[in-house]
Amino acid sequence: MGNCCSDVGGRMAAVGGTAAITGNQSDAVDMYLKSRGIHGILSQIELSFSATNLRDRDVFSKSDPMLVVYIKERDGAVIEVFRTEVVLNSLNPTWIKKYTIAYHFEVVQTLLFHVFDVDTQFLNIEVKMLKLEEQQSLGEASCALSEIVTKPNRSLTLDLVRRVESVSSTHSQHHGKLTVHAEECFSSRTTAEMMLSCLDLESKDLFSKCDPFLVISKLVESGISIPVCKTEVLKNDHNPTWKPVFLNIQQVGSKDSPLVIECFNFNSNGKHDLIGKVQKSLADLEKIHSGREGENLFLPTLVGHDCENKILKSKLFVENFSETIQHTFLDYLAGGVELNFMVAIDFTASNGNPRLPDSLHYIDPSGRQNAYQKAIYEVGEVLQFYDTDKCFPAWGFGARPIDGPVSHCFNLNGSNNYCKVSSCSHKYTFSSFFALIFYSVS
Repeated sequence: MGNCCSDVGGRMAAVGGTAAITGNQSDAVDMYLKSRGIHGILSQIELSFSATNLRDRDVFSKSDPMLVVYIKERDGAVIEVFRTEVVLNSLNPTWIKKYTIAYHFEVVQTLLFHVFDVDTQFLNIEVKMLKLEEQQSLGEASCALSEIVTKPNRSLTLDLVRRVESVSSTHSQHHGKLTVHAEECFSSRTTAEMMLSCLDLESKDLFSKCDPFLVISKLVESGISIPVCKTEVLKNDHNPTWKPVFLNIQQVGSKDSPLVIECFNFNSNGKHDLIGKVQKSLADLEKIHSGREGENLFLPTLVGHDCENKILKSKLFVENFSETIQHTFLDYLAGGVELNFMVAIDFTASNGNPRLPDSLHYIDPSGRQNAYQKAIYEVGEVLQFYDTDKCFPAWGFGARPIDGPVSHCFNLNGSNNYCKVSSCSHKYTFSSFFALIFYSVS
């Protein structure tokens, strides 16, 4: 966590546990989720690939297929990101190499797949050194990453097509199929929740009780301790009980990884006094909770040239200890969760004359989207993958729809009873369908 021992955010707030986070809303939500072992709506996805019925481009043997993966950027640029190994003499390859990609719910991540038959003379060359223009194309396909992860089994089978078909061919050529399977990558989704307390803390202040707080750090191989969590400061309390703290198993290494729990007396000048500490793993802390016995704090003390640990009467207790599995966004999708997209469009006069270019409803003959179309497209293009029927309720208000009186709530599809429109009912794309709505209503 880096700065978890600093005294920002009220100077006495918890960090990494149940802290009151300052900053903008997205930062606060992100910090809140991470403090509980949840990493927001972002997951590392591992993609596996297999193909069936590929074309045989070799004369005396079968094709030697290799798959190349590209990402299509929002500006249309296509970037190569991954190559599999070459599978020798196979028309039904299952590639071993996997591609790991960060899945972002809020972004349409378009993937392009191209299968090549690697020429025999290049089989001894490293895959990354192969020149693709010297290999024969077996077919290509594309999809959005969202299309894969929203499938119940997270597998999507795509038809492989050729970019250029023979003009003289009257029959569609068979190019095979590509199957892409997604698995979520994680080391641990287990989070430990603990409520810690201390008894008989030694006073470090002359005229008042101590103001204690805890800092929990993990020990790395080099012996350095890295803070991962800090409790809130409790004023004038020799027997404090802090709010629960949350530690992800992955965050600390493992359940048996050593942790240092230090108890400090808060000072406003930032020079906090060490009251005492213990070194225990999460497994040890769970045993302390089960045994209902506290662990004595110790204080490193210099005796001559040696440092000895002075055992104190102060004790650390684990009042509560529980482990929970943090389910990810993909888990909810696999469980059947869907996201619905509903649209209500303002047609009042404040939008300007729809026949003039400065109107928010202006339909540009060149095809450029107006402000409403752009907003609907940007949001709808993302959410459409998470709605199985691809039907979206759409209303308008502040207009006179199709020879009727002025209405403050009418269906954009022209129906009196049914408010949904579909991006899949015709050959139109999501964006072009909404363009039709604007033409018919504006």
